[in-house]
Amino acid sequence: MFAQLSERRMHWIRWILTGGWLLIIASLFYDPWTSALTTADHPWSPLRLSNQCIEVQGECLAEQPYALGTTLFWGAIVPAAIFILLVFGHELWRRICPLSFLSQIPRALGWQRQFKRENKKTGKVRYELAKVDRNSWLDRNYAYVQFSWLFIGLCGRILFFNGDRLMLGGWLLFTVAMAITVGYLYGGKSWCQYFCPMAPVQSIYGEPGGLLASKAHTSEELITQSMCRTVLPDGKEQSACVACQNPCIDIDAERTYWNSLNQPETAFLRYGYVGLVIGYFAYYYLYAGNWNYYFSGVWSRQTDQLNSLLSPGFYLFDQAINIPKIVAVPLVLGACTAIAYGAGRWLEKRIKAHNRQQQNSLNIDIIRHRIFTVCTFAIFNFFFIFAGRPLIQLLPLAVQYLYDIGLVTLSTLWLYKTWRRSADLYSRENLANRFRKQLEKLQVNVSQFLEGRTLSDLNTHEVYVLAKVLPGFTREKRHQAYKGVVREALEEGYVNYSSSLEVLQQMRQELGITDDEHRLVLEELGIEDPALLNPDRQRTLENQIRLTGYRKSLERLLLLQQKQASFNTFEPTSLQDSVAIRSLRRQYSITPQEEEWILSGFSDETSSIKKAEFLLAQLPELIDCYRALNQPILQEHKAVLTLLQENISHKKELIVRSVLQTLEQLQSAPASLPLAQSLQQASPTVLSELLEQEHWGDRLPAEIRQCLTEPGENPLSCSLELSPETILPYLEVLLQDQNPMVQAAALYMLTQLAPQRSQTIGINYGHQFNSHLVQYTLDHFLAWQSTSTKNPPLIEFPDLEKVVYLFNSDFFHRMQSETLIALAERAEVRTYNKGDVITEAGDTCRELLLLIEGDANVHYQTETGVRIEQLHPGQTLDELEVLAHSKSENTIIADSRSTRILAISVDQFDDLLDHDPDFARRVLELESRQLQRFVRSVQAF
Repeated sequence: MFAQLSERRMHWIRWILTGGWLLIIASLFYDPWTSALTTADHPWSPLRLSNQCIEVQGECLAEQPYALGTTLFWGAIVPAAIFILLVFGHELWRRICPLSFLSQIPRALGWQRQFKRENKKTGKVRYELAKVDRNSWLDRNYAYVQFSWLFIGLCGRILFFNGDRLMLGGWLLFTVAMAITVGYLYGGKSWCQYFCPMAPVQSIYGEPGGLLASKAHTSEELITQSMCRTVLPDGKEQSACVACQNPCIDIDAERTYWNSLNQPETAFLRYGYVGLVIGYFAYYYLYAGNWNYYFSGVWSRQTDQLNSLLSPGFYLFDQAINIPKIVAVPLVLGACTAIAYGAGRWLEKRIKAHNRQQQNSLNIDIIRHRIFTVCTFAIFNFFFIFAGRPLIQLLPLAVQYLYDIGLVTLSTLWLYKTWRRSADLYSRENLANRFRKQLEKLQVNVSQFLEGRTLSDLNTHEVYVLAKVLPGFTREKRHQAYKGVVREALEEGYVNYSSSLEVLQQMRQELGITDDEHRLVLEELGIEDPALLNPDRQRTLENQIRLTGYRKSLERLLLLQQKQASFNTFEPTSLQDSVAIRSLRRQYSITPQEEEWILSGFSDETSSIKKAEFLLAQLPELIDCYRALNQPILQEHKAVLTLLQENISHKKELIVRSVLQTLEQLQSAPASLPLAQSLQQASPTVLSELLEQEHWGDRLPAEIRQCLTEPGENPLSCSLELSPETILPYLEVLLQDQNPMVQAAALYMLTQLAPQRSQTIGINYGHQFNSHLVQYTLDHFLAWQSTSTKNPPLIEFPDLEKVVYLFNSDFFHRMQSETLIALAERAEVRTYNKGDVITEAGDTCRELLLLIEGDANVHYQTETGVRIEQLHPGQTLDELEVLAHSKSENTIIADSRSTRILAISVDQFDDLLDHDPDFARRVLELESRQLQRFVRSVQAF
């Protein structure tokens, strides 16, 4: 809601509110005027003193006219902040908070602490803005630091500065000084993120979101909620984020909430705050012996507050308990905090246990979230029973009722809204919004199907349903849209390579994207943009925003300084050492590596060339790996080698295709010819196949086509004398592949070449393999090693053997690994002797049969007699009859001493077809090709 207000307008609002706040602080030191409104004989002021006796520990307090500074601060400003947080969200509070505003004074003046960094190679010196270290004690424990400040502040209120104007003024000025000091010591909103005692309160009431707060994860705006921003001279706003904290509540409060939901400090803050608030208000009764002391507001105008520090801190049952007040206050607040925390954790455990006993579908995250939600709702209403009540009681009774009803209504609406939220719903909305953007990029015409609605009008579920039923939205386009979502999620750090499979699972289910297709997308992205999957690159949403802000600032600065030059021909490196750019580097904490990456992206041509050069640099290693597997000493394991070699060939094909796409973009640019030459020399075989199959000749300039089709100067040769020690490193690299079939096959080859090395890997690193197939292969090898000194044959690894033969078969070749593994689990291997009948004409086809070893003859009954056709390993038997559930028209007989058949039950096969639409589509494609070949053969006959 308020996130859309312009920064320029908010800047003036902040000035006005900060000015008013500072004026109140000043009035605490000097205010000779407002006390006139509190004299007992004032004719109309509702704040005038009454003759009512306010008892404290059995004695009436003597009162005298008082200035209004403390009354306004505690009775209006503090409650207003809590109200704003719950109703409008932290996005309004953070943008108007005076302390947050004042903490930015050093940044506005350019007086911030910096670290000197010197490049040892070049000697170049640069300065980086200081930020809280990610691995520091403060970064790990800032939540407890902030809560401690809040605890000290509430104790201080009761003991020192509730009614003592000078003490309160001193405390507020000390807090202002601390905020400004932190603003000097650390960049960004480090005061708000790491030190401010109000931060826990903001988290409790402002997360996952205020009643009227905006949703950052579904917003089309680049600057969301209370993000740090700056106003450019032309009036446009730009992010000023320096990624001082990750995740950042200012960018997306709900994302921060779900990320921290299960952290131990979150439970402590949520439950402990409930006890702290209850203990704070309860102490007024425990101290005075009645509630009138609090509700009269006399505590906010006690000028002798310091004199009571050593007086009795409790008064119960008309009896003072001689524990000094300075001890009693932290004792009560600390005890209530501890009790509430313990009670909250106990209640949480009991509810979770009950949920398990009842076998409810609620997960533990939902349970904890709803407990937190109830706690916030309850403590909000409890807080407003007391907060501001001394002033509210001065209003007419009707206004008081309206005030109470309004608070309960708003908090109930907030409860209803927040109760329904969940991490899964947040993720679905987030991903649906990303998917919606990809559909818009594909320019799919959907208006004719939505009766005037647009893509932005669709809810989360409708977007996915539309993608499934939209005419013309082919599987290729669905794959392209999903790929765009994955790329964006990786760029923002929403997922990484290892977590993407799980995080995006629900989206894949909605779109019918299989796990293998997801792995293929990652493989393609890794080829197209290797930096995306680089674990050394710090990828977070906050960091992405920081780099984007620097890039946009740099673009603007360079355009201003080079008005007469073409941006496409201007080299930004020429101004690298200017004062303005050095200032930008400091402001956004840009490292040399980040600057190099950003500068390389200024020119699309330069960026494309660098990416192509990087890809070309990977080709020799893949080629060497392919050749290492093409050795005579490995040929007895040809079936397994084929699986590994095809995986490598696929990666080479992706790289070559990506470089060809770069050449297509560059056309006749000067850098095209050297790239084409490098590509032709690196991988001429794959290149010639792609040029022939995909008609690249029509898309490339003539000189590039000629360069790509010319024979290389040096003939290709493959050494056939590599030793096992030379081959092992390549297999160990393949062992890190994300495809479980490749991992298992590489592990098997390692067992053949270096059994001891395989055993070491199994013992030390076996727990790192997540795939059941890899673990199965490893366990079988270790079991074999314990009973035999020979290398285990493939037949000793039944699951792997079945996967390998399925992969090498004509029918299942290049099927996705997930599907092949599932088929292997459902299949069984049978052995026949020569002359045994495998299937007989007239039998109902109950199994899909794959010949994996030996030979078999198919006896066809024709009008002229029996025609015999020989089958070889890799061919399927009667697959058409199996799919049609019909009877076999032919007799198949084993024709070798040992004929091995892989049998898959038709029921299991059908079940897989029903649950895997992609498998059903692939089977249909395979059978269509089989039928086409059969028709052509009949026509030729």
